[in-house]
Amino acid sequence: MDKLVIAFIRPEKLDDVKGELEKIGIYPMTVIEVKGRGSQKGITLSYRGIPVTIDLIPKIQLEIVVPEEKVQEVIDAITRGAYTGNPGDGRIIVLPVEMNIKIRDHYKKLSS
Repeated sequence: MDKLVIAFIRPEKLDDVKGELEKIGIYPMTVIEVKGRGSQKGITLSYRGIPVTIDLIPKIQLEIVVPEEKVQEVIDAITRGAYTGNPGDGRIIVLPVEMNIKIRDHYKKLSS
């Protein structure tokens, strides 16, 4: 069964994560610019001496469809590339894929 791996990472870590995925032969992915917040509930910065709270922090969302046997390898690669050790490093979610259809040649892969 195919799985959809969704990762939310820091924008500045995208190239590192892509590099780690390429090392294990994973090239197809969707990259989406998103905003969100985790348990830190945003960040407070100083702008001209005035504290400003940024509620929604820019993140990158990666979506990668992989066979079930590659999921742990993909998770490890994303973690290696995205890790800083600080709050806001991100999150990885894995979901089942019911159907995977390649539009170009009408190939339908039913996940079992």
